[in-house]
Amino acid sequence: MGLGLRSFTARTETGEAVLDADNGEELIHIQPSIHIVFNNLSPFSNGTLYISTKQVIWLSDEDKSKGYAVDFLSISLHAVSTDPEAYPLPCIYTQIDNDADEDDSDDSDSECNVIHDLSKIREMRLIPSDPTQLDTLFEVFCECAELNPEPNDEEEEEHDWAFNTDQTENEEPEEEGYVSQNPANSLGQSNGNHDLARTVLELQINDKRFEDAEEMENNGDGSHH
Repeated sequence: MGLGLRSFTARTETGEAVLDADNGEELIHIQPSIHIVFNNLSPFSNGTLYISTKQVIWLSDEDKSKGYAVDFLSISLHAVSTDPEAYPLPCIYTQIDNDADEDDSDDSDSECNVIHDLSKIREMRLIPSDPTQLDTLFEVFCECAELNPEPNDEEEEEHDWAFNTDQTENEEPEEEGYVSQNPANSLGQSNGNHDLARTVLELQINDKRFEDAEEMENNGDGSHH
């Protein structure tokens, strides 16, 4: 889960958003004439949208001290909304996650459009003045979302055993019939298949018993038929 919505005021001398180029952040798309809406508040109008490889930034064109940003890791859902019953204007609808506890109370003043606590913002709508740009914006969102997968998605479970080569080369059998506990040396251990390894172990144990029985028979009376 990401950090949620935050204020963003870093601008260049020409008024554009400042990106973290030192850490590999790159600008993907700029969309002018964007209104932005949080939760059920009134829209903030006349802004420019900057979409980078890591985040979505909206900067007001009228108030240079006003701007907002949200990381793609904090955006749990994005979609094109054209249903007037959901919202009167076509827009990109997003849901925002953050580390704050869920709270149904809306800590904002809808009448004067003041946000008291950005952690309460769970929804964001981006309304372009040109609705034909919605598909382009959606495609850019999809592209950047793929660049920022959830951490759990990257931690795929490995089924094949990993082992140290030095350990397997230096490991010597302790006694006859010994089966190495190192997964790399146990037949059938890869991909979690333990049944075959257990069968091999049982066979080796039985072979050992047969050898012991034969020795006892030979040493018992000195004769063998």
